[in-house]
Amino acid sequence: GAAAYLDIAGIVAAAREAKCDAIHPGYGFLSENAEFARACKAAGITFVGPNDEALELFGDKIKAKALAEGCGVPLLAGTTGATSLEEARTFFKAHGPIMIKAIAGGGGRGMRPVRTAAELDEAYARCQSEAKAAFGIGDNLQDHLQLRMAFKVQNVKTLNMLANNWFGKMKIGMEYVMTRSGPMSMAPSQLGAFTRSDPSYATPNLEYHVQPLSLERFGEPLHPFPAFTASVCNLRPTARGHVRIASADPFAAPKITPNYLSTPEDRKVAADALKLTRKIVAAPALKKYAPEEFKPGMQYSTDEELAKAAGDIGTTIFHPVGTCKMGEASDALAVVDSRLRVRGVKGLRVADASVMPTITSGNTNSPTIMIAEKAAEWIRAERTQKTAKRDYAEIA
Repeated sequence: GAAAYLDIAGIVAAAREAKCDAIHPGYGFLSENAEFARACKAAGITFVGPNDEALELFGDKIKAKALAEGCGVPLLAGTTGATSLEEARTFFKAHGPIMIKAIAGGGGRGMRPVRTAAELDEAYARCQSEAKAAFGIGDNLQDHLQLRMAFKVQNVKTLNMLANNWFGKMKIGMEYVMTRSGPMSMAPSQLGAFTRSDPSYATPNLEYHVQPLSLERFGEPLHPFPAFTASVCNLRPTARGHVRIASADPFAAPKITPNYLSTPEDRKVAADALKLTRKIVAAPALKKYAPEEFKPGMQYSTDEELAKAAGDIGTTIFHPVGTCKMGEASDALAVVDSRLRVRGVKGLRVADASVMPTITSGNTNSPTIMIAEKAAEWIRAERTQKTAKRDYAEIA
């Protein structure tokens, strides 16, 4: 579908997997996309079309129009970005018959000629709905997939043994009540680390969360033997998923398709991460605890086997982002603008992790708080400005 066509990382990954030496973008958004041209160049694949410098200028219609105006080229009147219905009405009154085109429209989709004022509202709504049906909202889903490797140990107590019965749980609770110490005073992940799955990475692309416990899956009991979990995730996944409305019922769960490990790059990082974790656990410092891998198990050894095992032990680490991507008006996947305002809907902002164009190379909590604080700052500033204008008008 259209969303898959706009998945730059997915297209380049498929081309590399198929050993393609060139990509022709066809006629559409990617044929004008400088980012796509740069991604092809970085992957050693020929982009059949203008270079990225030319696309940076002429592929962006707003920039191209500004250049033409600066050079004195005669142009038809037009707006320069996302336009509300009220702004379209004003423009129509000033210029007469117009052509409406959704930002994510093209090829006849999301486009309507408007010859009379009576046609405007319906045409605007149809352009908006056609574009939204194919692009933007719900796409660009990214998440950190944690690979939960687990190891049995000896000569040490873990939470598996301390909290596997009511007496142990009561003891942990009393320790916290009396001394504010013990397991209840600490986060489940008591060790974190950042590193690289491969020396070729300039910066860390893996994050570890290590817990003194193990279980089959979240919500199930701890294992009845001492063990620890070394959870490792790829911080910069190339896979892109989507979220879709499943029903008109607002209480119905949406359909979430994360597409974990769907690209060769992500499968390679997953295999390398599991091998690196084995290397760390085999270090002399841990020898006295005799660690024995039981998830996924030493029977998996080749990259292909490890990538499959990663899918079996992988689960979300609860960092989903990107489905209401922030971006410029020329970006077909951008749901909100640089001030988090939903395009085409007045008075509505999105202020959470879904506006991140690309997932952060680490936990998403602090960046999300920053996004919310920035949105609050903008909202307060705009409200203050409106109040000042109203007060001025009353005085005048």
